[in-house]
Amino acid sequence: MNALKIYVNEDFSFLPALLAGEKELFLIYDANVEASARALISTCEAASAAIKASLPIQTSEAVKTMDTVMLICSFLLDYGASRNALVLALGGGITTDMAGFAASIYKRGVRFANIPTTLLAQVDAAIGGKTGVNFEHYKNILGVINQPEFTYIASNALNTLRRREYLSGVAELLKTFIIADADAYARAVKDLRQGNPVSAGLIEAAARIKAGVVERDERENGERRNLNLGHTVAHAIEWWQGEGVDTQGTDYSHGEAVAIGMVKAAELSEKLGCCEEGLSARIKADLEAVGLPTECPISVDVIARAIRQDKKAVGDSIWFVLIRSIGRVEARYIPLDEVIDALR
Repeated sequence: MNALKIYVNEDFSFLPALLAGEKELFLIYDANVEASARALISTCEAASAAIKASLPIQTSEAVKTMDTVMLICSFLLDYGASRNALVLALGGGITTDMAGFAASIYKRGVRFANIPTTLLAQVDAAIGGKTGVNFEHYKNILGVINQPEFTYIASNALNTLRRREYLSGVAELLKTFIIADADAYARAVKDLRQGNPVSAGLIEAAARIKAGVVERDERENGERRNLNLGHTVAHAIEWWQGEGVDTQGTDYSHGEAVAIGMVKAAELSEKLGCCEEGLSARIKADLEAVGLPTECPISVDVIARAIRQDKKAVGDSIWFVLIRSIGRVEARYIPLDEVIDALR
């Protein structure tokens, strides 16, 4: 595949240059980022790259469904979007997932571009072409892989994020560095422990690591599996929350669930002899120090029920990402029973 196009800038000022000549621009945006949407629309209008119509959408895991995708498709149809349309998705990963999915199926596919406004989306969710929605409480089980025209990262879009939402992105950023860059992991943890925000340079580094992996393995037949570090247990937690049985009002965000999942992955890696003893304690201490949860709220029996339906499960085994050291991981095809026994 061609190289993924990622642009990093402080604000939206460079965006009109990327949209020059576009005649059919449609904006889908998270209703929570109205101010950013207005700024984007004004910037485009001033540069003669006017947006034809815009649609605010509600964003939560509960509404990340085909109903919302159909709402976006109806909007495009009502405003006469042709096969030449370019859909701009402004918001977090839920927005880019749903808008990208809608664009991919509307008239058998129109172009779209991602403009992520959360840290999680800037370093992970808006990069790589995975689009989709939840179904029957299983996360992203309906969707397609379709690459955006580009991903535009405006660093000042993070200025208004609530701390918990910001930390959700920190989990994905640290996950990326555990996979591929030990030095960047150490720098990020040091900054965060000192109370400093993650630098724009580290955000770009994480984004480009993911882009590089996707370019080499778009369809997740090999290296891209590594990006699922922490996600097997994370998705089990999210499935459990969706079921709403004995959850005691818990509400872990995706990034928080991934943080917990990384600790469980590190513990499993130690039990299977993949890494030095003490790695899980180090990762747990780092995550706790920056403000992320690390204690798993669900039993192994609940994890077992969830992972048997996981997209990474094939037959009686599952692709599980193990940690060999900070900066080096391995996706291993492991019997489900062996994973469950090791997690006990």
